[in-house]
Amino acid sequence: MRKILFVMVILSVLLAACAPAATPAPAPAATTAPAAAPAATAATGNAAVKPTGFGDILKGVLARGKLKCGINPSNPGFSVIDSTGAASGLDIDMCRAVAAAVLGDPKLVEFVPTTGDTRFTMLQTGDIDVLIRSTTYTFTRDTDLGLNFAPPYFYDGQGIMVKKASGFTKLEDLNGASICMGRGATTELNLADAMAAKKLKYTASLFDNPDDVFSTFEQGRCDAMSNDKSGLIAQRSMAKNPDDYVILDVTLSKEPLAPVVRQGDDQWYDIIRWTEFALWIADEKGVTQANVDDTKAKSQDAELQRLLGVNGEMGAKLGLKNEWAYNLIKSVGNFDEIWQRNLGPTTKTAIQRGINNQWTKGGLLYAMPLR
Repeated sequence: MRKILFVMVILSVLLAACAPAATPAPAPAATTAPAAAPAATAATGNAAVKPTGFGDILKGVLARGKLKCGINPSNPGFSVIDSTGAASGLDIDMCRAVAAAVLGDPKLVEFVPTTGDTRFTMLQTGDIDVLIRSTTYTFTRDTDLGLNFAPPYFYDGQGIMVKKASGFTKLEDLNGASICMGRGATTELNLADAMAAKKLKYTASLFDNPDDVFSTFEQGRCDAMSNDKSGLIAQRSMAKNPDDYVILDVTLSKEPLAPVVRQGDDQWYDIIRWTEFALWIADEKGVTQANVDDTKAKSQDAELQRLLGVNGEMGAKLGLKNEWAYNLIKSVGNFDEIWQRNLGPTTKTAIQRGINNQWTKGGLLYAMPLR
């Protein structure tokens, strides 16, 4: 018996020695309590988006009694605030249209100056309610910044302006040139792409203030300037001798300009979109400041009856009064009236509507059905 026990002990020792060493279970990865999802931030890493929910922005505007609209304070034809504080331009009238739709009065708007660098931050942090600043709708701006773009109201393209005396006529003539442009815009990347594609070298001079871009160019401290073509036309209109400058027959990019709002408040997004559509429907159907009262009283057009608050309770669906569209048309007119007032043939910044016309006239503006 003692021999049997001795053998069993020996076998146990041998088996233990031959068995592979037990591998300790891996320690669990260190974990932390999940943090709240970070708010989306601008691609440049500036301020985080201020959280907002459905209906929040409209409530804030109504409580404040004023719309805060971010604009460019020095962009003739689109947005200018003169020395007396008077504001004018297509973007300015778009802001007024929103104020009229929401508050019933186009004067209840504060025009907040922004730069190319600050515009998105001010929208993200809630310093402005909407940005209407000739801002290009791009993929990264739409996906990375916590913002939503409404439909484009102006289809543009980037161009280059030179002095007529330079003799420059094409992009290749600018090899080795210095080119002035605004900082924080799509202009920088578009020009870099276009010049690299043709293996052309240049020096970029960047400025925060659009006026500085043109003044530097005008003084001959750069050979050319680049901007959206509408912006070049606007800048040229301010020159002492506009005929001294030529916009080259070259388009470097697509520049669809659109209003911008923060993500998270679909009601406010709808209000901005349908303000645009209301202006376009009125344009398409010939409803103007002068005839809107008569149209409201007499028109048998079902869509116009819904637009002007006669039938359909459409305003309530936006959280607004049913006269929302009537108020904005009565205040600023239809989209063509806004265009002619600011960019028409009698203005210094005359621009033909072209592709910015109604779809019925060969353009790209197409309002969704109001029904």
